[in-house]
Amino acid sequence: MPPLLKVENLKIYFHMPRGIVKAVDDVSIELNDHEIVGVAGESGSGKSTLALGIMRLIMPPGVIEGGNIYFEGQEILHMPEKRFNYEYRWKRIAMVFQGSMNGFTPVYRIRDQIREVLEVHGYSGDYDQRVNELMKMVNLDPSIADRYPHELSGGQRQRAFIAMALALDPKVLLADEPTTALDVITQTHIINLLKQLKKELGISILFITHDLALMSMLADRIYVMYAGRIVEHATTENIVKNAKHPYTKLLMEAVPDLSKEYIKGIPGSMPDLARLPPGCRFQTRCPFVMDRCKAEEPKLRRVEQNDVACWLY
Repeated sequence: MPPLLKVENLKIYFHMPRGIVKAVDDVSIELNDHEIVGVAGESGSGKSTLALGIMRLIMPPGVIEGGNIYFEGQEILHMPEKRFNYEYRWKRIAMVFQGSMNGFTPVYRIRDQIREVLEVHGYSGDYDQRVNELMKMVNLDPSIADRYPHELSGGQRQRAFIAMALALDPKVLLADEPTTALDVITQTHIINLLKQLKKELGISILFITHDLALMSMLADRIYVMYAGRIVEHATTENIVKNAKHPYTKLLMEAVPDLSKEYIKGIPGSMPDLARLPPGCRFQTRCPFVMDRCKAEEPKLRRVEQNDVACWLY
């Protein structure tokens, strides 16, 4: 069986006056049926751009320069836009955008906005009944759908947006930072909701976040992304207990822990994606940098049970 979703050598560049920003540069990932896969990395690493690329929502000056995306073996990146929009976008692949809890139009009730999604995409059932089903699906009382967005808490708005993303029964949900700006209790509720949706609906989830602690509670496998590239990939257990790449190790050390006297940060900052250094992109921040790191860019290779792009191995 092929992966449910396969991204192969995807390149998304932004043509800016200061140069070409290589936001996603030759990235390959896979998502299997009934699986939750995480994409981790700090801000600016290309995670959100990757998700928007999968949805084919890259706007100028961004350009998808190359690569392929397969859904159940069908190449979808290069199919006509009309067919992709009619057959795949929202129906088979849906997305919860970053900051989506503020994504509702403030002058319309939640119910009206979810009904519009159903209407535009040709849902054949009863709209109000479906809205009520969706609200229950995300553990909200159906009466909440009759309120305006400002009448809901942040956590309720986030759940309502997830309900809207699920309106057409997609097989894949792209969740881009779905817990951002929420308190820790609400974050846990959202994580538990995503687990529940996987179990009850059989939906597969690509979960994007900079928070490895949250991701370790949810994901089956994790891709670690840095400066537009995947630098490590392994099961969640191996990432947490046996990370190989220096960047992944530093990310794990930066996770808050009550047993730590202070939170350790990663020194330096990410390179300008329009002026990338030669060799390894992490070389300017890596505590193990060698001469080879400054001349040759490492490729992913298997090290024990992890795929790692690092000259240490």
